[in-house]
Amino acid sequence: MNKEWNDLLNMLNLSVSPYHTVQEVMRQLEEAGAKELKANEIWKTKAGGMYYVNIYGTTLIAFHINENPEAEDGFRIGIAHTDWPCLRIKPNPDMIAGAYRKLNVEVYGGPILATWLDRPLSIAGRVILKGNSIFSPKECLVDFKKPVLTIPNVAIHMNRDINNGYKWNAQTDMLPILGFVQDKLENENYFLNVLAKELNVGADQILDYDLSIYNAEQACVIGVEDDMISAPRLDNLTSCQACLYGLLNGKRKNGVDVIALFDNEECGSRSKQGANGEMFAHILEKLALSLGWSREQYLAKLFGSFIISADVAHAIHPNHPEKCDVTNKPGMNAGFCIKMESNQRYATDGSAVAVIEELCKKNQIRYTKFANRSDIPGGGTIGSILSSFVPAKTIDVGIPLLAMHSARELMAADSQCQLNALFKAFFTEE
Repeated sequence: MNKEWNDLLNMLNLSVSPYHTVQEVMRQLEEAGAKELKANEIWKTKAGGMYYVNIYGTTLIAFHINENPEAEDGFRIGIAHTDWPCLRIKPNPDMIAGAYRKLNVEVYGGPILATWLDRPLSIAGRVILKGNSIFSPKECLVDFKKPVLTIPNVAIHMNRDINNGYKWNAQTDMLPILGFVQDKLENENYFLNVLAKELNVGADQILDYDLSIYNAEQACVIGVEDDMISAPRLDNLTSCQACLYGLLNGKRKNGVDVIALFDNEECGSRSKQGANGEMFAHILEKLALSLGWSREQYLAKLFGSFIISADVAHAIHPNHPEKCDVTNKPGMNAGFCIKMESNQRYATDGSAVAVIEELCKKNQIRYTKFANRSDIPGGGTIGSILSSFVPAKTIDVGIPLLAMHSARELMAADSQCQLNALFKAFFTEE
């Protein structure tokens, strides 16, 4: 199998929550010699070094300081997001319905709800444990690593309208089954006890948790010619992997190369670790100060910078081609997409497109252009959000998918190679 496909499959299978995504990216960075910096400490960096910062467990910023960081050009920045639409477990989640144990959950982002039914589901995320002091609790990651839940459909005999446009109710239809009631004495804090057993700690040690339900099916290559990837979480781990690939394989000697993988894109990015705030600009400024730059130098670098915002795009659907724009119809196997929208849901402008097109032509990278139908507006991206705080030239790109926001999405395998190649060239060309 193509190594770049295999690397993506590993990323998809290991990244079962945003916390685990960041953990896997950290592993790859450390394997390449990168050193961790803490956001609340004073930094000492040097030319030739690679560093990363973990922001609250679900956002990661990494940078390679090239041999000549003082070069006049600004930062080269690649951005993506670590979260995806899913179900998340509420506090006090235990529910009993007859002989069944259920969990109370809420919808995160905008998933296609019907695709989560009748699948093997599992649980992953972060658990907070008692620490040495009130203000220093312990944090640990958990992944059940096997199917422990499912959300069963109502049989068609009992819901004759299910094939006629049934509307799923997030509070009643989407509650997963955890198992059966075996002993009524175990009803109180049942899930907390299950979680404690998984972590091998006492239930009284658990203070809180941030847990997601994930599709436990593995990512795989499919198709008669083995040319497609079917997997959960393609949106947007494909872009996270491409950003990381570019940073680790780029060969620039001048300037500073940066990737930022943000959480909370699927719910608006307005959080302490999201793109819709000043956190990223603060991290860049800390980097500039660690290199001895003045604030004036830092601000000058911002205006000379370039951002590639990577998030998936919509491929033309073989059964519904009418959903695409009338002249911009990206195929799933046409490389990556340059995403364009005049109302700035995508941050792309003509001068940024010109740069990327020349980069692709020089490096023989396949790409196409994407625009939404004028009467079907698409979602926004962190490119538009972040460029309002970091005033750099910005372009939105992404791999074209089918079934975006489904519990399992579909892409052309070669598209990952093309997006990887874009970021490698971006971090290589002077």
